[in-house]
Amino acid sequence: MNFPSVQYQPFAQATNREEVIAVDCVLPRALVLSHWRGAPVPPGCADDTSTGIALNALQNPALLQGRKYVTNNHFDVDGFCALWSIINPELALQHHLLLRTMALWGDFREAWQEVNEPTLQKALQLVCWMNTVEKEQFYAPFDSMVTQESEAAACTNKYLYFLEHFEQVLNNPEEFKPQWQEEYNQVQQGIAQIKTQGQQHWHPEIKLLEMHVPQPGHYYPLFAQSAQANIVLTIYPEQRYELEYKYTTWVDTATRQSFPRIHLEPLAQQLNQLETNPYKWNADAIFDSGPILRLDNQKSLDKATRFDHPMYRPIHPSSIGQEQFISTVLNYFRQAYQHTQPQALWTWDSIRAVNQRIKKAMAL
Repeated sequence: MNFPSVQYQPFAQATNREEVIAVDCVLPRALVLSHWRGAPVPPGCADDTSTGIALNALQNPALLQGRKYVTNNHFDVDGFCALWSIINPELALQHHLLLRTMALWGDFREAWQEVNEPTLQKALQLVCWMNTVEKEQFYAPFDSMVTQESEAAACTNKYLYFLEHFEQVLNNPEEFKPQWQEEYNQVQQGIAQIKTQGQQHWHPEIKLLEMHVPQPGHYYPLFAQSAQANIVLTIYPEQRYELEYKYTTWVDTATRQSFPRIHLEPLAQQLNQLETNPYKWNADAIFDSGPILRLDNQKSLDKATRFDHPMYRPIHPSSIGQEQFISTVLNYFRQAYQHTQPQALWTWDSIRAVNQRIKKAMAL
């Protein structure tokens, strides 16, 4: 295939947009390869992750002609894998299953069951390496010192570093085992613990996965088997609970149908009428990338803490018994979604319209 030579360009420098490919973000007049909701993805390129979209675009190099630069306004595993693929098209197509699997681990926190075990594990090793190096040498995702505006500039150093070193780790991950082993072991131990001590119940009529796990842990084991779910309800011992809309319902996905997000504040109000502990149930806005409903002594955790794994945030015991809590949650979503069907693509305007209709129906 005849691929154009494309270089990384920091987002702020991407001014001649007709020459730019924008991955995992939206940039007017650029060629956009992104799963962000409403992004103008070229025909034939749609996929669940931005990495998948970029790899699909490489199957039609004519799309990329005239494009000299590739950029992104933030750093994460999916965005990096998409950007690296555009710069290294031959290698990317050679390792396309690995890169797609990395994107699922990193962005959706899911294990991809369609790949063989060695590919699944190598992808996890590479993602854990990226996670560790990102935190140790730069800053954690959504760090409080980095605003959304400054992230576009601050992430440049991350891209420069990982673009320089990724191929070496790709070719020989064992050489970098000291950097990825700790988190990798956490994930493997979490998967084993959930398998032997946990339970899960699937509620397909509302696309909710109910997870009973022995203790708060890493997100990857918790969400590993959640590809069909829009919502994960986690039940911990001592009547500790969290409910979260998955990031998959914030983006456009090509292979999944979803229900629209509905506001969680009315559910929090229902729970607060039952709650006798001093803390209150609070819910993040549904326009957040991963809104959580949780019991706490403040309105909301900061974004970095919410994005980090459950084991790194306090999860307080509730006075509400497990059976009553679960039934309250399930009834809320069943009532809300009773006249709504899942579909592949939702716009934010259509989500607002559904919420208005549900609000009126619940008020009757």
